[in-house]
Amino acid sequence: MTPFELCAVAVAGVGAGAINAVVGSGTLITFPTLVAFGVPPVSATMSNAVGLVAGGVSGTWGYRRELEGQWPQLRWQLPASLFGALLGCWLLLHLPETVFEAIVPVLLVGALILVVAQPRIQRWVFARTGLRRGERLPLTTGRIAAMVAATFAVGVYGGYFTAAQGILLIGALGVIVPDNLQRMNAAKNLLSLVVNIVAALAYTIVAFDRIDWTAAALIAAGSLLGGVLGARYGRRLSPAALRATIVVVGLIGLWRLLA
Repeated sequence: MTPFELCAVAVAGVGAGAINAVVGSGTLITFPTLVAFGVPPVSATMSNAVGLVAGGVSGTWGYRRELEGQWPQLRWQLPASLFGALLGCWLLLHLPETVFEAIVPVLLVGALILVVAQPRIQRWVFARTGLRRGERLPLTTGRIAAMVAATFAVGVYGGYFTAAQGILLIGALGVIVPDNLQRMNAAKNLLSLVVNIVAALAYTIVAFDRIDWTAAALIAAGSLLGGVLGARYGRRLSPAALRATIVVVGLIGLWRLLA
């Protein structure tokens, strides 16, 4: 790549890191950039996954305060994300890409609908349970099972095709375990990081020579900075502004996927 292209990849990494910290779907910036500059699609997928781990670390660290008090559910979700990602990586090595390409747009549309409808759904849930705003629903056996199943399913998806997994997580968790949107975003960052680490390790072990390590390093440096910026400014967004950002980025991602 030329010096201009190398700079463009690093800038794309900054944007991806920031978007991943606030919403998810940063892959939809870096992956097309690599392909546009001549990196083969498979190599671009692997290089991108390795590079964006750094942004996941900085974004998760930036939201560490919002993670406080979430261990009762995260202790169930973290293993679900881990094993889901392992299965997703296995599927990547054994199934044609067209299998998931067919359902990705449907999943993304469903997640966006859930994100938009979450305030109304949460009002209905609180009315049914008698809880007040700020209180959390008890983690019943049924709710834990649904939460683990949803987290595992998104982990499988993320291990196979990382783009937009954050939107899927927020969409599902906002219905199963309603909470403050910023707190759900913090949990999403941590769970997505687990999935991305598994995917990056799998690619490194299985296809080390197919990774463009220059591109991966540039994306890592850029996304590390982007994750810091995204966490700093994303945490200041109101729930309505954050929800609007998620929907806008999700629609752009849907358009890119369909195109």
